[in-house]
Amino acid sequence: MNLLHAAKSRARSVVQRSVASGTEEIRYVTRMSAGFSKGQLARAGRRLDQQDTRSWEFSAFSQNGEDGVIEVLLERVKNPNRYFIEVGASDGLENNVSYLAYVKKFCGVMVEGDSRLSAKARRQLQPHNWGVEFLNMMVEPSSAGDLMVGCLEPAPDFLSLDIDGNDYHVVKALLEAGLRPKVLCVEYNSAFGPDRALTIPYTRGFVYQTAHPSQLYYGSSIASWRYLLEQHGYAFVTVETNGVNAFFVDPEAVSIEIEGLRRLEFAENFAQRQRFRGDWTMQFRQLQGMQLLSADEV
Repeated sequence: MNLLHAAKSRARSVVQRSVASGTEEIRYVTRMSAGFSKGQLARAGRRLDQQDTRSWEFSAFSQNGEDGVIEVLLERVKNPNRYFIEVGASDGLENNVSYLAYVKKFCGVMVEGDSRLSAKARRQLQPHNWGVEFLNMMVEPSSAGDLMVGCLEPAPDFLSLDIDGNDYHVVKALLEAGLRPKVLCVEYNSAFGPDRALTIPYTRGFVYQTAHPSQLYYGSSIASWRYLLEQHGYAFVTVETNGVNAFFVDPEAVSIEIEGLRRLEFAENFAQRQRFRGDWTMQFRQLQGMQLLSADEV
């Protein structure tokens, strides 16, 4: 009876795992289909003006209007290699490269520090594009060289980074390690305001949810990104209207006239403004006493 009971338990376990796997697959397929549909409707409905960056935006798999801005900028890349790198790719279906991977069929690497999310993404999504690799890695400045080894293109068409923490320090290390993306998308923290070039100091394993009760202590200001990236020869293009992401290009690799653009220099993070019922000045006051570095100190 003990053997029979053990056999039944194993059988139930196999069935439960099979059901869970099937449910997970259905969820991924549903979300992917929803992303395709949302993107198609949003892209078809926009009135594209090549000189107005706000008109570029649409969302298929991106959280805000990034998919549209990225598409416009990549169309202007002079010698494209159709390769991307996303650091902070989550589960592979809500980030800034899923549209490139599953609609445009770009190759590239999705880097995610959460092993569970990375494994799910690989299991469910790699069959949809075998040119996409899923790398489980917590990127720190010290491991920038290791990430470079795992990437096929040292000058990818596109780099996106969204880790809600040491972003400035990681991008700085990647650029110093020789990475030269043609188009970059980075998150900025609008709570630091439009003018001060500020970033949090580097802390290994930083987690913004526990760093400060407000959860506003993370990342870098838009001015700090402009300071860093312009030092490396990049040109600032715009931020998107929801106040989360900033876009930069290598002017040697991308055909674009920055001076003629009608662009956003700064926008409030819409979610933070809604949550705190006030603008960045009120949010910034909540961070008094927290250590912040000027970009030229890093």
